Amino acid sequence: MLYLLAEYFHFEGLANLIRYQTFRAGAAMMTALVIGLIIGPRFINMLRVRQGKGQPIREDGPQTHLAKRGTPTMGGLMILISLVVSMLLWMDLNNPFVWACLAVTIGFGAIGFLDDYDKVTKRSHKGVSGKIRLFLEFCVAGVAAYIIVSQVNTNLYVPFLSNRYIPLGPFYYVFAAVVMVGAGNAVNLTDGLDGLATMPVIIAAGTFAIIAYLAGRADYAVYLGIPHVPRAGELAILCTGIMGAGLAFLWFNAPPAAVFMGDTGSLALGGALGAIAVAAHHEIVLGIVGGLFVLEAASVIIQVFWFKRTGRRVFRMAPIHHHFEQKGWAESTVVIRFWIVSIILAVIGLSTLKLR
Repeated sequence: MLYLLAEYFHFEGLANLIRYQTFRAGAAMMTALVIGLIIGPRFINMLRVRQGKGQPIREDGPQTHLAKRGTPTMGGLMILISLVVSMLLWMDLNNPFVWACLAVTIGFGAIGFLDDYDKVTKRSHKGVSGKIRLFLEFCVAGVAAYIIVSQVNTNLYVPFLSNRYIPLGPFYYVFAAVVMVGAGNAVNLTDGLDGLATMPVIIAAGTFAIIAYLAGRADYAVYLGIPHVPRAGELAILCTGIMGAGLAFLWFNAPPAAVFMGDTGSLALGGALGAIAVAAHHEIVLGIVGGLFVLEAASVIIQVFWFKRTGRRVFRMAPIHHHFEQKGWAESTVVIRFWIVSIILAVIGLSTLKLR
């Protein structure tokens, strides 16, 4: 928006500066960070007053989590406010990718908000029906997929191999929607410990800031042998905005957490990462960079499938971070070690840019 205003009012010096995506990426990160830190304390107090007893804690979960009763949820609203304001200020609003990712971020955030609101008002951890949630998520993701595919081809590019892709044709619309919905719910499942989901999201966003910027540059894309996606570089600004908003939230979410992001934040952030990966044509790389989220989701799927088939559990508790808690790991140990895993996976994901 600032770029468009500078162009409109002929502020040439400002327009020339804002034209650089790298400058706007840094500005977006700092804007989201500052807004999040400023609104955080009052926002948390407001949530605490309005929610009273805070987020319901599962009785069948780890017993150590019962001490977290009274902690307010829906902190994802802080993330969304700082992120969306930053996006509207620093991103090129003429870019269709911006609106596709904004639709997913706000749409998934709204679905998560409804789920959190239902849990808080009914004092239950169940929330909105899973089928209704998935239906709404696929509706939002379908709209975003339509916008994105209007700007890109329908090929699925294979990492580590130059110019190798699978032509999906019309099926790419479904695939793109599955990536967004899958990413949103995978991050949602990971958000079970203080700070556990926030830092891996920041790491993944930082990784995709690099990927999106390089994919949007024809010279770098040709040199690296990755698909060139015109105008995808603008998504690097969204990624750094996520980083800034995430860091501000982590300030208040660090153990012991003063607030939980809830489904409002986790669905929105995961969906945003999925939309960015689709737009940048690095969907498989998202599975590598966000491997921790994949592992968390896979642990739940495996646990449910195996228990229904045999009556036995593969893990002591799912998602897998609870498994390690049940094995005696302290919560902080699980969180920090999972952060380390995220960093390693991010490095592996970045290596796909050259190892082809």
